[in-house]
Amino acid sequence: MIESLEKMLTKGVDNALLRFGLGKGYLDAGEPARAAKHLRRCVEFDPNYSAAWKLLGKALDAQADPDGARQAWEKGLEAARGHGDKQAEKEMTVFLRKLEKRSKP
Repeated sequence: MIESLEKMLTKGVDNALLRFGLGKGYLDAGEPARAAKHLRRCVEFDPNYSAAWKLLGKALDAQADPDGARQAWEKGLEAARGHGDKQAEKEMTVFLRKLEKRSKP
């Protein structure tokens, strides 16, 4: 899947959905840095893409960037609330709580 999406990108196709697919693919493949690159581009295309913010936070958290993850999930919460995506809102709220618990000494 990643290979075919990368080919599309090489051919000049570039949009939020393609970048989301690449980000998810790389995250699932255990490559959070590559995932984050594509997910950042995805939310540049569509700042209201709450699922992309959620995955971007996961990718950043996997890279030991808790501040970046927090920022992504907070922006994702705004996006989710803005268009009534209750499931994404719940998930990111849980991720933020877990992040807070981990960061306490």
